[in-house]
Amino acid sequence: MKHPLTLLTVLLLAPLAALHAADPDAASATPARPPVAPLPADVEKRAVKIWSDGTRMAAHLYLPKNRPPGGALPAIVLCAGTGGTKEHTGGRLGPILAQHGYIALAFDYRGWGESDSRLMSVDPQPQPDAQHEMTIKVKALRGQMSYAEQTEDVRAAISYILGEPGVDSERIGLWGTSYGGGIVIWSAGNDPRVKCLVAQVPGMGPGSNPAAAKFAYDLATKQARGEAEPVPLETGKLTGALAVYTTMRRNPVKSLGFNAAEASEKITAPSLFVVAEKEELSSGNAVVERVSQDLVKRGVPSAFHVIKGISHYGVYNEGFQEATRVELEWFDQHLKK
Repeated sequence: MKHPLTLLTVLLLAPLAALHAADPDAASATPARPPVAPLPADVEKRAVKIWSDGTRMAAHLYLPKNRPPGGALPAIVLCAGTGGTKEHTGGRLGPILAQHGYIALAFDYRGWGESDSRLMSVDPQPQPDAQHEMTIKVKALRGQMSYAEQTEDVRAAISYILGEPGVDSERIGLWGTSYGGGIVIWSAGNDPRVKCLVAQVPGMGPGSNPAAAKFAYDLATKQARGEAEPVPLETGKLTGALAVYTTMRRNPVKSLGFNAAEASEKITAPSLFVVAEKEELSSGNAVVERVSQDLVKRGVPSAFHVIKGISHYGVYNEGFQEATRVELEWFDQHLKK
């Protein structure tokens, strides 16, 4: 059966399996993450698909098996960081949340992990047929770090979980880590359906950096005129400490207008910020702490928790237990009233 949305039959430039294998979550050079434990006997794991702006995203639902019939449970959407997928921290945290009485949703952004790629036409498009279909050569766009697109993906994930039977629509939590931490801060400030927020070692984005904005606007002009790649594939490689994510690509144009700190000024949901004492991948924790303090001044419940002795990736390793404990306590306090 055809999906009611407009369809496009495509010839990919590379097999999907090869594209998935090339994703950063499969790259041996990326920072090590502990293996995911076997699924607990009291947790149900279900593979689902989420539509985000016409593209399918792969996701896993984690549900407590002993959930009461006819009852409504709080739900938490889990948003990955750079190169992360639903099998990473979401795969570790999802079962824990389910064991504590939550329905958890972990997903892959479009073009990441097992989610479908966004597609870009190589040749001019022919006229579609009566069923709005065409056959055309395209490029598969994978590994794109795009605040514009990933905030849409988060919104789609929230929309999906709200349609899940047994979910209490008034108790929706949002959790994000690293790159995803900044995205969930922005999302909580722009989506009133979010009732509780946890942002872990969040990357806050470029903020109000005039030099970065000028570079992005100049690049936007070149992309619009075909003088630069419309979507970075050969260009846009990450640099510095993030260069280990060899298949990821950053498009500064997609950062224009994204400012997690400014978006936080609209947050009304209780918000917890968990940071690493020795954070080395961002400009430091001062901006995050100031966001938390400003929320408190506005009367929004907020807490700023520092995990001592760890650097950024320590939150997935030696700091995981502490982070999980304080995050569970926060969700319990604000979603189980």
